[in-house]
Amino acid sequence: MATTASKTSKRKWPAIVLVVVTLLLLVYVIRLWDRAPRTDDAYVYADTIDVVPEVNGRIVELPVHDNQAVKQGDLLFRIDPRPYQDALTRGKASLVALDRQIELTQRTVNAQQYNAQSVRAAVERARAAASQASDTLHRMEPLLSHGYVSAEDVDRARTAQRATQAELNAAQLQAQQAAAAVSGVDALVAQRAVVMAEIATAELNLEYATVRAPFDGRIVSLKTSTGQFATALKPVFTLIDTRHWYVVANFRETELKGVRTGTPATVYLMSDTGQRFQGAVDSISYGIASDEAGLALPGGLPRIQRTLNWVHVSQRFPVKIRIDNPNPELFRVGTSAVAVLEPGHGNDGERH
Repeated sequence: MATTASKTSKRKWPAIVLVVVTLLLLVYVIRLWDRAPRTDDAYVYADTIDVVPEVNGRIVELPVHDNQAVKQGDLLFRIDPRPYQDALTRGKASLVALDRQIELTQRTVNAQQYNAQSVRAAVERARAAASQASDTLHRMEPLLSHGYVSAEDVDRARTAQRATQAELNAAQLQAQQAAAAVSGVDALVAQRAVVMAEIATAELNLEYATVRAPFDGRIVSLKTSTGQFATALKPVFTLIDTRHWYVVANFRETELKGVRTGTPATVYLMSDTGQRFQGAVDSISYGIASDEAGLALPGGLPRIQRTLNWVHVSQRFPVKIRIDNPNPELFRVGTSAVAVLEPGHGNDGERH
């Protein structure tokens, strides 16, 4: 009996040890999971822009093709520049003609101003003569009663006074006419400003006819060719900004404790699980769209579906991870990825 009990006890020990080891491993894995959150709900992301022309016209040059890598400043496409070149030529010709007209008009204005000045001088002379004739008449009239002057002398003085006054009136009228004849070049100068604005617009449109890459990137969704009529503000293709690559990983809200901007991260892509890439948290989303009743959030927020509807599960929030040295041959927008965060390691908050 004792021997049987001893054998049974010996058989239990391996099972007990296995259970203990399993529990210890489980505790270790849970603690490791808490220290280094991990998710395979992640994908590669990069900023993109729609390449749109800012002027209308037919595409006459398209030296790129779909999925091609381009450098900043590379020619993407060129719109027929002839209409905009013609508009610029017309504007410059109008400016030359207007400047010539302003020059000739200014000469005429100068002559009119000289004439007006001359007439004003004549007015002053006529005013002086009229004043002198009036003074002479006023001096002679009292002398007539004393016989110092004759009536004929007074009549001549009175006639001279009237004549000089008439000359003064005529000179003043001529001066008014001369002043009114002086027309400035203000209207032409204002018209010149309009022509200058038209030239600037034509130069800008001519510049817009040539579209170049604003940054290093890769062309996608190119579905046109030379000869296609391009409409202003209508996309021709999309350009991916390959200068910076990110992995957007959706982590449970319970895993975000201690995660902040700058937290180190390790990611790998499902297309090649043998390569690991280092990065850091760029930002953490502060809002997502929710299906919860009574919670209305803006429609532009990311929407992440919960996997269970019969039990309350942790919500997931997107964590944007910037990759330090991405492999340009592997990183494609939308590629599936796995991300592991390392809270408490590195210089959290110092990397941007």
